[in-house]
Amino acid sequence: MKFFFDLLPVALFFAAFKISEAHAQAAASLVSQVLGVVGLGAGIAVKQGPIMVATLVVILATALQIGWVRLRHGRVDKMLWLSLFLVVFFGGLTLILHDEVFIKWKPTVLYWAFAAALLVSERLMNKNLIRNMLEAQMRLPEPVWRRLNLAWVGFFALMGILNLLIAFAFHLSTEVWVNFKLFGSMGLMLAFVVIQGMFLSKYLEEKP
Repeated sequence: MKFFFDLLPVALFFAAFKISEAHAQAAASLVSQVLGVVGLGAGIAVKQGPIMVATLVVILATALQIGWVRLRHGRVDKMLWLSLFLVVFFGGLTLILHDEVFIKWKPTVLYWAFAAALLVSERLMNKNLIRNMLEAQMRLPEPVWRRLNLAWVGFFALMGILNLLIAFAFHLSTEVWVNFKLFGSMGLMLAFVVIQGMFLSKYLEEKP
């Protein structure tokens, strides 16, 4: 359930883009009206409407998500705060400058921030964040915890690179990038978790 809750802003981003894509003129007009309140509504092209509506939706959805977590649990994980900051920063630049390049950079910066946090915590502070999250559910030898941490560092680093390739290097459409942002990223994450589970299974077997 938590997985789907965490994925909600991305799912709403995808849905908003798809709906707006089918009504691009209306989407551009809506964004012009919303941004016109702060004097930024002029010059929005019809083709920019879908991604800008989706950007507005994901900013609002992420803020509401954090508000709900705060209300329900009394505290918000630092990574959620980081995600909100990045989506407001890069999404805000997309809306202000009418340029989708910025929102496309956001996943990469978030992935690399995760990778850096895992690596720096272990190397400089002797703190394995993956172990801190999972040691209540499993007991692993120390070398395995280190390899597991490095595996997540590598995964997040590669995901950041892949996002840039899909967004910019292959000259694909924004629609392809939006599809990858939901289905591609989720699929790769699930595949990585499954492979990780297969690797760890031998350590989880009960000893006679």
